[in-house]
Amino acid sequence: MQVIVEFNESAFKHGCTEADIRNAIGTWLYDDVWDAVTDKHLIIGFDTQGNLLEVMYNIKGGETLNVFHAMKCRNTYLRLLAPR
Repeated sequence: MQVIVEFNESAFKHGCTEADIRNAIGTWLYDDVWDAVTDKHLIIGFDTQGNLLEVMYNIKGGETLNVFHAMKCRNTYLRLLAPR
């Protein structure tokens, strides 16, 4: 099944490119529901240069990711990658 990725203009607000975001989605280390009430999901993955990005998205129609936020991963989210 091919996942379709759509982008809100706000996804590029912090300087991430479409290629960076797509790469982070394809190389995720963390992908989980962040807020079930508002259907927000969080991915932490690598951009095209190997830097960690945080990417937030909603699911539309079951197979479409609507990305609305992307930026260099903040320490708040990096803690999610630590072994438990």
